[in-house]
Amino acid sequence: MNRPGENSDYIVIGAGPAGLAAAHELIRVGRRVLVLEQGASVASSWRAHRAGLRLHTVRRLSGLPGSAIPRKYGQYVASSDLVQYLEQYSTGIDVRFGSTVTSVKRRRDTSDPARWTVATADGAVYQASSVVVATGYNRLPHIPYLPGLSGFGGLTLHVSDYAGGRQFAGLEVLIVGAGNAAAEAATALVATGAKRVKMAVRTTPHIVRKRVGGVSMQSIAIAMSVLPIRLADWLASVLACLTVPDLSARSLERPTPNLYTRVRRDRSVPVHDTGIVRLIEEGKVTPVAAVEGFTANAVRLTDGRQLHPDVVIFATGWRRGLDGLLGGLGVLDEHGYPRMASEIESVSGFSFVGFTVSATGALRQMARDARRVAKVQRIQAAAPRPVTCGR
Repeated sequence: MNRPGENSDYIVIGAGPAGLAAAHELIRVGRRVLVLEQGASVASSWRAHRAGLRLHTVRRLSGLPGSAIPRKYGQYVASSDLVQYLEQYSTGIDVRFGSTVTSVKRRRDTSDPARWTVATADGAVYQASSVVVATGYNRLPHIPYLPGLSGFGGLTLHVSDYAGGRQFAGLEVLIVGAGNAAAEAATALVATGAKRVKMAVRTTPHIVRKRVGGVSMQSIAIAMSVLPIRLADWLASVLACLTVPDLSARSLERPTPNLYTRVRRDRSVPVHDTGIVRLIEEGKVTPVAAVEGFTANAVRLTDGRQLHPDVVIFATGWRRGLDGLLGGLGVLDEHGYPRMASEIESVSGFSFVGFTVSATGALRQMARDARRVAKVQRIQAAAPRPVTCGR
């Protein structure tokens, strides 16, 4: 049996940095906001990250609207410190924890200001004039189908379940994937004593240094983001040739010169070098061909080789997991991504925040999305109401 929940101007789904930023900005322009979070605390996904993980982006460019990240957390903020920052940031925001949203429906009577109905697993039903979905771009760990995987005798796990530490010391580990999560896992595995670490690479990633000539790569990316994409691609390729060594002798060819095209087209951000380049140069991490399939005791690669790792870690990405919740609203494309860019209303009173993939920093982009949602609300509130003539 459903039980009524109070009405709000806005319901924000998700209490990660994107949801908190959106709530903060909407409250700032005078909206009543309720945040529904399925976890027991804010930033639940950040709490699950392995110890020692740090942001790739610099502190001064990673703060959410209205509150800079404290200087005491250093230049590159640790995930545990970011959680503390987000806890403080959430002060004054009405967050209902343990509220798993099960349905979002648009009311037929669009003349009613409460145009949306949001139901949760505990039976509560909320009414709101607008909804913001901020459940996160990397929500559900994804392991692709590969022939023979179910019968493989070694240990397999997704990189999200890799907690660091020495549980794989002395073992041979194959990491499937070559993005930031794969590079960070490889670096941590070497540091904690894995016997041998290989990375199965399907598409050569773009690798960027964290700083170039004393300037953060994030600042450089922000400056380049305003350029025509072909020029930005060319400049990024030149910069890579000047700052990242040629690793082709270590079986990692230089990527095609399309860094910014890949961000926009494939939603694929470059790998930030946190030590992976040195480890590949030294032979402590070995790139190999992509995985084709598995046997009971081996991993088959696309070049015909077979490996016999003790552990296979899949750094193969995440899915949004929105189809079941929003599939009937027409706001998702055929791949389950939001049809409209973050902060732009997909339909009247419905928008996303935190789903824009950018080379300029995820937290920075979330802050920009949140400000734009609030700006739209401020403009709508300031618009003159239509005049009706009495009889």
